[in-house]
Amino acid sequence: MLEAISEQAVRRPLPPQGGDKILDRRLSVAPMLDWTDRDYRYFARLLTRHTLLYTEMITAAALHHGDPSRLLAFDALEGPVALQLGGSDPRLLAQGAVLGADFGYDEINLNVGCPSPRVSKGRFGACLMLEPELVAECIQAMAAAVSLPVTVKTRIGVDEQDSFEQLHRFVETVAQAGCRTFIVHARKAWLQGLSPKQNREIPPLQYERVWALKQAFPGLEFILNGGVVDLDQAEAHLQRVDGVMIGRAAYHDPYLLAEADGRLYGDRHPAPSRAEVVHRLLPYVAMRLSCGLRFQQIARHLLGLFHGQPGGRAWRRHISTFGVRPGAMNGFCWMRWMPSP
Repeated sequence: MLEAISEQAVRRPLPPQGGDKILDRRLSVAPMLDWTDRDYRYFARLLTRHTLLYTEMITAAALHHGDPSRLLAFDALEGPVALQLGGSDPRLLAQGAVLGADFGYDEINLNVGCPSPRVSKGRFGACLMLEPELVAECIQAMAAAVSLPVTVKTRIGVDEQDSFEQLHRFVETVAQAGCRTFIVHARKAWLQGLSPKQNREIPPLQYERVWALKQAFPGLEFILNGGVVDLDQAEAHLQRVDGVMIGRAAYHDPYLLAEADGRLYGDRHPAPSRAEVVHRLLPYVAMRLSCGLRFQQIARHLLGLFHGQPGGRAWRRHISTFGVRPGAMNGFCWMRWMPSP
């Protein structure tokens, strides 16, 4: 079926067939285009053992026409990790779900929240909220194809279709198709007039809509997303919903993830220091460079590691200035710029 994956793309054993794999979604890192690639996820996993990580959105069409090994390969250490798919063709999405299962992902997630005009033009993303029956058909096809959990990431509404009654109907329709977990960005999406960046900032956050969904559907799992910047906020939301998804804060200040295991999961392992994380990353960096990756493609994910720490600005400046030069990693000369732990 699939060609063997290279040694650099280690596969983990598939979960047992015949039932959903149980995932602890108390905290997750949002899928973010150009950011949550396999190198960021490896780095993030050195900070947290339990936080669920997501891929960037990968379209089902790209998997169908492209090279699945290039698009889906990841390192065993990244798990648990979920694959987010984009699309609206049930057949292609089912094929993509099978590929994701074969490559060892722990969850298949359908993007019903991206407000990008380019995405909407392809009839997927947030515009699918206007077609709950089609979303249900997609979920049903994906759930029938794999034994993994199939989930949805959505908004609270689209354009003028933003009443709680419409959101309730969307969740009810999709749940009837087999979806048990909904990740809800607590903003509506404006498909006309706002850029994707503006759609993350301008529509007001309405957390009470997500809380109300949990009350209306107590048997379903609801993960709140949008505007959460630290673990204090995450803990507060966890009093009302099943999980919290953090986006850009987990990228710009990744070390916040180091406290998650102890605070949210009761894990007594000591949190690694920032310096320990960098040293543990070095063998992975060397391996990826041997595969032809440029050092800066990995180092960019580390820019925020010393956010708010003495010497953090020098750390960012050194990586940004010298990380792009040929041989930047030779001898790890940039390590001397690492602030003291």
